[in-house]
Amino acid sequence: MLKFSPANAKIVALSQVPELAAFLVGKRKVYSLDLLSGYSCPFAQACLSKAVEFEGKRKIKDGPKNEFRCFSASQEVQYTNVYNLRKHNFDTLRGLSCEEMTARLTEDLPSNAGIVRIHVAGDFFSRDYLAAWYAVAAAHPKVLFYAYTKSLKYWLSMRFSTPANMVLTASYGGRDDDLIEEYGLRASQVVFSEAEAADLGYEIDHDDSHAAMPSLRNESFALMLHGTQPKGSRAADALKILKRDGVQHSYNRKVVTV
Repeated sequence: MLKFSPANAKIVALSQVPELAAFLVGKRKVYSLDLLSGYSCPFAQACLSKAVEFEGKRKIKDGPKNEFRCFSASQEVQYTNVYNLRKHNFDTLRGLSCEEMTARLTEDLPSNAGIVRIHVAGDFFSRDYLAAWYAVAAAHPKVLFYAYTKSLKYWLSMRFSTPANMVLTASYGGRDDDLIEEYGLRASQVVFSEAEAADLGYEIDHDDSHAAMPSLRNESFALMLHGTQPKGSRAADALKILKRDGVQHSYNRKVVTV
């Protein structure tokens, strides 16, 4: 059985947005379905990080081209229950056929779901897995599904069959970033400062409303740098400035690296 998670502190704010509140009438709720970070992200690059076993403990391991650390991988190092839940979901789904994944997701989707963020942690690890979510969304037209993804080739292969109640955002920092501009995909980009977002002409999404709102499905936006960052990196230096200047962002406690 898959384990859907209730809304975290960030996405619970979606209920305050009128367009999104319409999906939450009748005490319907916001959920996410999360997978193990890095391991389920086949196209990640700039943010690639994984929780790995090292000398009997979980520690963080950044990818060779890491520019900023994945906040959800840091969570998996810090919290055993979070690691176990995401690993369970990933282990449950991988190896299943598209039809089997569709059935599993459908059966385990909470009956009171109003909005589902597909992956606070993780990504579409195969085309069949993305297709399974398409089928689930099409079968639940009153539920809003949304996701960030670096699995752009999978998305593009099915782009014109995306259900109306499914909102996808291309996430910069993957191996196929060139496809974003080539195909005019709506995208999100992690920025290290408010000035960087302004230079790009992007609004900063602090509460996931830009990512989730169907009316904004064609408008790109920025995400402020967050999470524990590698010591001495440009991202770590930027995080210090954000803290010093009181710029709105979120971050986690220090985690051990390997």
